[in-house]
Amino acid sequence: MRQVLTGGASGSLAVVLALGTTQTIAWASSYYLPAVLAIPISRDLGLAPTYVFAVLSGALVISGLLGPRVGHAIDRFGGRRLLAVSNAIFAAGLLMLSAAHGVVLLIAAWMVLGVGMGMGLYEAAFATLARIYGTRARKSITGITLIAGFASTVGWPLTTWLDAEYGWRAACQLWAVVHVCLALPLNLLLPRATALEEVSRPLSGMSPHPERQSETFAMGVLTYMFAATSFVSSGVSAILPSMLVAFGATPAEALVAGTLVGPAQVCARLLEAGWLNRFHPLLSARLAALMNPIGVVALIAGGSLFAPVYTVLYGVGNGIITIARGTLPLFLFGPVGFGKRVGMISLPARLTGAAAPLALGLMVEHMGRGALWISALVSVSAFFALLLLRADPSSSAPLHVGEQNS
Repeated sequence: MRQVLTGGASGSLAVVLALGTTQTIAWASSYYLPAVLAIPISRDLGLAPTYVFAVLSGALVISGLLGPRVGHAIDRFGGRRLLAVSNAIFAAGLLMLSAAHGVVLLIAAWMVLGVGMGMGLYEAAFATLARIYGTRARKSITGITLIAGFASTVGWPLTTWLDAEYGWRAACQLWAVVHVCLALPLNLLLPRATALEEVSRPLSGMSPHPERQSETFAMGVLTYMFAATSFVSSGVSAILPSMLVAFGATPAEALVAGTLVGPAQVCARLLEAGWLNRFHPLLSARLAALMNPIGVVALIAGGSLFAPVYTVLYGVGNGIITIARGTLPLFLFGPVGFGKRVGMISLPARLTGAAAPLALGLMVEHMGRGALWISALVSVSAFFALLLLRADPSSSAPLHVGEQNS
């Protein structure tokens, strides 16, 4: 099996399948868990469901704070063993959660899960791929997001069934078993990290006029862009059904329109893997940042009739932005130091993502449709931020070039 995961094109496909599977498990058993289990957990513990979502927000903050350190560790040692350790931490957190009978253990369990999320979600996976494939990691990054994009599609029905048949505690315990028996071995089978040689080159795709943009400036732009898009993504996802109802859709129509987000994300990632893969990731990211504002205009102009149009455009933007979280830093800065950079860029995004559901929820309550305009303006600001970076069509060489040792 190790030979399959290290040799040629089939090896690359095997790595994508293995890491895509482990990412699906990680997302389904952490980030997407409260959507199904918040009510049964809160009912059993005598709490309001808000408490469960609040501890999830706390876990996201913990994961964001760990990001730069985790990324730096992957830069130095590779991500294979660290991802495997994350599976053990996920399992420990889930077992603690299954044993919770009060607030203290509930909070402690989600703190542990937050550590697992900081070590085992997309940013760590992207950094691991950068250490394996260097500048050639773009297709692999797209591949794992394509597979893990089904995390909610797989996770929600499975968790719902387990809760209905055996209870939420057994559901958490089964996810812990899946981490230890399936995800952990798959992560251990990933190839070892390759050596990266740093080469002095101009920043890829950034040719400002007249002087070269600094890496610090580019980092600041990306940090703002991902923080803004994370605010929109997390906030709109949390309030989407009620928001569509506010625009005149019936609850049934809002539910049907909401189901289009997942397929739209998958289709967008297929587009990124195919046609858009020929272009610089800046183009993909700019187009993605415009999807939510275009959808908002369509929804406001056409009312509830255009609810499916909005959700499709919103899903397309989300799907591509997720990939850009890995490909943009890789193309702009190269694979050397990639993990630490991604961790630093992702920290504000995790914080805005954690705060967004409450913030946009309050906006909807007090401003109604105005909340949607605010989400559109935030997305537009991310688009204009990306315009500050210039793609140089004559060069695809990043600041650092990764070379594999034989």
